[in-house]
Amino acid sequence: MDRRNVLKGAGLAAVAGAVASPAIAQAQPEIRWRMASAYPKSLDTLFGAGEMIAKRVAAATDNKFQIQPFAAGEIVGALQTLDATQNGTVECSYTLSSFFIGKDPTFMFETSVPWGMNVRQHNAWMYFGGGLDLVREFMKDYNVYPIPAGQTGAQMGGWFRKEINSVADLQGLKMRIAGMGGQIMQKLGVVPQVLAAGDIYPALERGTLDAVEFSGPHDDEKLGFVKVAKYYYYPGFWEGGAQPSLYVNMNKWNELPAHYKAILEAACAEANALCVAKYDAQNAEAIRRLVGQGVQLRPFPRDVMEQSYREAYKLYGELAASNAKFKKMFDSWNAFREKELTWFRIAELPFDYFVNQQQGQPR
Repeated sequence: MDRRNVLKGAGLAAVAGAVASPAIAQAQPEIRWRMASAYPKSLDTLFGAGEMIAKRVAAATDNKFQIQPFAAGEIVGALQTLDATQNGTVECSYTLSSFFIGKDPTFMFETSVPWGMNVRQHNAWMYFGGGLDLVREFMKDYNVYPIPAGQTGAQMGGWFRKEINSVADLQGLKMRIAGMGGQIMQKLGVVPQVLAAGDIYPALERGTLDAVEFSGPHDDEKLGFVKVAKYYYYPGFWEGGAQPSLYVNMNKWNELPAHYKAILEAACAEANALCVAKYDAQNAEAIRRLVGQGVQLRPFPRDVMEQSYREAYKLYGELAASNAKFKKMFDSWNAFREKELTWFRIAELPFDYFVNQQQGQPR
């Protein structure tokens, strides 16, 4: 072998190595973000979904891209997460769009629509029905890039100090209820209150609240509502499935390398899937424990269900007539919902109904 060629090759390799190392380092920049969560650490599934995203991103980038989650109140309160992300106080937040319908009712669609779609139908609209594109177009005005990052599944209707036998029993009742569900319940006589998770129990204990809805059995058990209210109603018709999201400051999103963007979106998609799976497992156990503690499970009376459904779609029609952004989102969502309901009536609902009818029957 020609010694000069060997040395020449070694020299080229050294040069290539010298070029490659800085190029690799440049492709893997060190980035540190803060994530303001809308949830306390005690809510292991919702706060935990943000932690899951941060861990996945760090692992996939050899710890070059790190996101540090902060619980509600550590940087900003739960209801200030959008503002903090929008103005760059934090790079991102893990939050729920329905907290912000006071800014624009169009925020409702990303989380859930009362008497709307279930989890699978909502995900279908978001990912394959144009919903996510519409949400991102809307969020540009708030300097935010939203990424679906969780799901609760159908929620419970909440905890009540007294039994509800009809719409008449709701008159003047002070209830913690967030989002559009609060506006609909107000039409039934409820006085809605919006409180962050950490503030709910003290208000219920003091009697400032007569009722409270938050999530489902797993989270509600952790928040201790069973200690001060025994009637637990279902279903939470305002949230047939609630989708939290990762909100990223638009400038910070645009600065990310393309592969970091892909990694972050993949981590959020995993959180979206695992969050609802975890809830399905945990809620089934928690509801048994709560009943063992004396909880009285109650379905909402028929007139509450029917009147709330009518009021919901009446409200959507009024909002669509006065808000062009809401109308654009609603038209897409409603058309997709109609098709989904038809399909689910053919296969999904008959299957679920039959299986549930057989529960407890000899096999």
